[in-house]
Amino acid sequence: MNTQTDLAEEGGRAGEPGTPQSADGLKAGLKNRHLSMIAIGGVIGAGLFVGSSGGIAAAGPAILVSYALVGAMVVFVMRMLGEMAAASPDSGSFSAYAERALGRWAGFSIGWLYWFFWVVVLAVEATAGAVILEGWVPAVPQWAWALAVMVVLTATNLASVSSYGEFEFWFAGVKVVAIGAFVVIGLLAAFGLLPGSDNPGAGLAHLTDAGGFFPQGAGAVLTGVLMVVFSFMGSEIVTLAAGESEDPRRAVTKATNSVIWRIAVFYLGSVLVVLTLLPWNDPSIVEKGSYVAALDSIGIPHAGQIMNVIVLTAVLSCLNSALYTASRMAFSLGERGDAPQRFARVSAKGVPVTAIWASVAFGFLAVYLNYAFKDTVFTFLLNSSGAVALFVWLVICLTQLRMRGILMREAPERVTVRMWLFPYLTWATAGMILFVLVSMLFDEANRQVVLLSVLVAAVVVTVGLVLDRGRRTAARP
Repeated sequence: MNTQTDLAEEGGRAGEPGTPQSADGLKAGLKNRHLSMIAIGGVIGAGLFVGSSGGIAAAGPAILVSYALVGAMVVFVMRMLGEMAAASPDSGSFSAYAERALGRWAGFSIGWLYWFFWVVVLAVEATAGAVILEGWVPAVPQWAWALAVMVVLTATNLASVSSYGEFEFWFAGVKVVAIGAFVVIGLLAAFGLLPGSDNPGAGLAHLTDAGGFFPQGAGAVLTGVLMVVFSFMGSEIVTLAAGESEDPRRAVTKATNSVIWRIAVFYLGSVLVVLTLLPWNDPSIVEKGSYVAALDSIGIPHAGQIMNVIVLTAVLSCLNSALYTASRMAFSLGERGDAPQRFARVSAKGVPVTAIWASVAFGFLAVYLNYAFKDTVFTFLLNSSGAVALFVWLVICLTQLRMRGILMREAPERVTVRMWLFPYLTWATAGMILFVLVSMLFDEANRQVVLLSVLVAAVVVTVGLVLDRGRRTAARP
């Protein structure tokens, strides 16, 4: 959908229920159940399963405060994005809105940076999945497993958007069921209500019995924030997918309204279970991983392999979504003239084939670089894309500040989702994001990530400004 058209003219096209083809040529092949599960699963990445142990070791029980702070930031960002997406669903989501509110250079810059972030994620997740699969079938080399998962998920994305939706529905379903079961069983064991459990059932005692709730000091909360913020990436995917759904506005509204309980249950709830089952400084949390250690404490056999299956599902889900997200952003950029026009072409099934292949090609290249030049070229790619999601969240804040006025002037009846305490909470959220970015500069583990990400962002923004100026000059009589 072209965001340059008047909002009043957009009504009744992609946003009407039952529309088989959206105005931009993409097929509305995602059902409401697909969108619901994409929204739920979008906040559950592999980083939650494999990254929480480091945060617990760094901050102790206070890591719950870190998760709560980052979770609140994500809730606010999603509320802003939901306001814009519900009023004007678009396959380019925040990139298209940034173009309209801040200028074409902004849409160009954040769109390409976001594409870059997800094609690097393709390589990371393909390699992570290959490591698990090689452990199960060592006769097949790791690179072959990485190639296999990339080929399979590329095929599903090329087939149709409904194929992506169906795969993601089941991938996300496994994650949701697994974490839901973990929270319920874990809490029962923590309070001594689970029959046959090996856990002593200490209730909430472990939150304070090993040095208090802030055993590493209150400052460790910030350290925890910097460690867990990356596990929340991907929450915004549902707003891109909504453009190919049967009823985009309803899907976006539902996803935006449910983000609070999703983060509360899946992040805060699951980490709380770990901290109630084990003291935060139990060596097994770091040695085995927080979730495996928690399952072992209950006495569940083969906990490690069970968690490997769940992590593999999370990895495949993230890889599937990364390919979908990168291709749709490339498609939107092509449609708006900020990428080759071939990217905006769709197949008879409404699939942007060229945009998918372009994203896959870079993904395959990144996988190769991960094996051939892991400590040089690939490390640069990884670090230079690491803070992009924070840039995206910041741009969403700045865009919403401008878009609210545009939407209220042109079609106020379509602003069905509204950011709370506008504009004060929007400014406060932008300030929180900037605070995290500045804090990362003073953190040795994250300094290089921020500096390289800023460098790449500066190059892309410069290109966007030059192209924008060139277009305006050419348009003058």
